[in-house]
Amino acid sequence: MSEHATSTDVLVIGGGMAGLAGALALRENGANVTLVERAPEFGEVGAGLQMAPNASRVLRRWGLLEKALEIGVQPKHLVFRDAVTGEELTRQTLNGEFEERYGAPYVVIHRSDLHRVLLEGCEAAGVKLVNDVTVESVETVGNRGVAHTLAGVDFEADVVIGADGLRSTLRPLVANDEPVSSAYVAYRGTVPITDETPKADLEDVIVYLGPDCHLVQYPLRKGELLNTVAVFKSPSFERGEEQYGGVDELEAAYKDCVPAVQEALKNLATGIRWPMYDRDPIENWVAGRMVLMGDAAHPMLQYLAQGACQALEDAAALQDASVGTVFTSEGINPEAWDVALRDFNDVRAGRTARVQRTARVWGESWHVSGLARTLRNLLFKSRKDNNFQYNDWLYGQDGDGVPPVAPKRVSEAAAA
Repeated sequence: MSEHATSTDVLVIGGGMAGLAGALALRENGANVTLVERAPEFGEVGAGLQMAPNASRVLRRWGLLEKALEIGVQPKHLVFRDAVTGEELTRQTLNGEFEERYGAPYVVIHRSDLHRVLLEGCEAAGVKLVNDVTVESVETVGNRGVAHTLAGVDFEADVVIGADGLRSTLRPLVANDEPVSSAYVAYRGTVPITDETPKADLEDVIVYLGPDCHLVQYPLRKGELLNTVAVFKSPSFERGEEQYGGVDELEAAYKDCVPAVQEALKNLATGIRWPMYDRDPIENWVAGRMVLMGDAAHPMLQYLAQGACQALEDAAALQDASVGTVFTSEGINPEAWDVALRDFNDVRAGRTARVQRTARVWGESWHVSGLARTLRNLLFKSRKDNNFQYNDWLYGQDGDGVPPVAPKRVSEAAAA
């Protein structure tokens, strides 16, 4: 162990959404929290993201929902259309009965804005934030986690949270697997909304479903920006090329789509594309005093718009699992982390596995052609607005979207 080790109650590795959320949640429980990030400064790339009620409830728990609403947009509807004909297939009204049922709003927000809200929350709460730290490995020594860094300076903690994303350095501690290619890529773009922008749909989230492709549009930043995401099956990505030198694949993928979709392609930034990966679900995220969270634990395809949402749920669940065990009315009991991590893992692994698998199936249904497309459209059109049978399992309010920890184990740990 390094002579220059930094000691803390909780060490979080990774400064993305999951890491910041986990750091904030455990700081709110009373832990001394240090978060390390390999980049020289904090930031988030990408475009917009959708925050469903299961996530906005967590933001409300931490007093951050109003800040998100100040910069985000509450769309009026989620609308699905056929990309080839333009026909509306189904819609969900997102205010009124929907918001009352799930106890929180549906919000669309720029990724960098949500990241900043979480970062400022961590700063205000007193989380210690450290940049330019590359963690190479973590081991459990006694009852503490020790993170070894490229610079040779170790960090010690009662528990280490691995929130280092899809290509996690720490995941090999619990699983011998690799990211799974979906064969699909995404181009994204945000452009200012001007007087020339078509006014139709500027208050909604619109999803166009096409053969081997789809396109999503919605407003951002109080209606100042229009966010566009185009996702399609890429022959070059299937050959192993993550990036590609032209836009001919993009144009070919949408050649049969309605003019509104083809016009929307002009909003995309085509200098970089985003290959879409996930991983197969795993049952165990814990190795000694290290636990995975967010994309490091359960990377998922984007079809349910739940990547960031599930990361926030993770943080809230770990917050709940450690209250009454690690963090008690008598003070902090670090010996109880083993129980808290086991309870957290039990609560979250099954739920996130269902989200991962459902996202895969959802994506397959979006991109069908021929007879399958006809049947898909009939199924979608048979659904009426405010039919919640497909939403309740995902957005429902059981414990703010976070199932409670096992009460027996909590009582056992509290008595320890």
